Amino acid sequence: MNGRILVVDDEPQIRRVLKTALTAEGYFVADAKSAEESFAKLREDRFDLVLLDVNMPGLSGLEACQEIRRNSEIAIIMLTVRNAEFDKVAALDAGADDYVIKPFSMPELHARIRAHLRRVPSSLLNGPTVIKFDGIEIDLATRHVSVRGQDVRFTPKEFDLIYYFATHPNVTISHGKLLQAVWGPDYGSEIEYLHVFVNQIRKKIERDPGDPRHLITELRVGYRFLL
Repeated sequence: MNGRILVVDDEPQIRRVLKTALTAEGYFVADAKSAEESFAKLREDRFDLVLLDVNMPGLSGLEACQEIRRNSEIAIIMLTVRNAEFDKVAALDAGADDYVIKPFSMPELHARIRAHLRRVPSSLLNGPTVIKFDGIEIDLATRHVSVRGQDVRFTPKEFDLIYYFATHPNVTISHGKLLQAVWGPDYGSEIEYLHVFVNQIRKKIERDPGDPRHLITELRVGYRFLL
């Protein structure tokens, strides 16, 4: 089995198509027709990723995403017909890891799912597995971060990003290289993803997020992570 996916959409046909296509790819797939039903299924069973429709009656997809993220580090991909940058940022701010526009191709969706289910095994780490600086401790093997003596929760994608920064310190990394390294080879132009996640990381590690000392913006190029 490649992973366990929960499809949340109020349209039965979309749930049926996604369940059939993803099952054929080797995933275990369950579905829910509402946010409330998805909460119950997430409590009852273990999933690796949620495909979550933005536009649902009752509790919206954004509200559902926020609620799921409060209690879980599961990967979340939002599905929506909205393509404005504002909508993408709203989804990422709500806790989503990615954003896919309807209509989408199944190969595109498969690629996005694979990107979010992959993790770098700790056995492949070269050098130290714990990085310490300015009261911050990043354990690359256990995916744990503490900041000045306090445990700080990172979502999986936030940790993937700080993982990459921490293992490539003191050099400028372009937007495209970061996106392809952290999200996958099919990414490269989604700069708004980096803006949102970098801001989230700064709020967690920087003494003054508005004047960062470690996670530095290189205007129109990318970022540098200073140890």
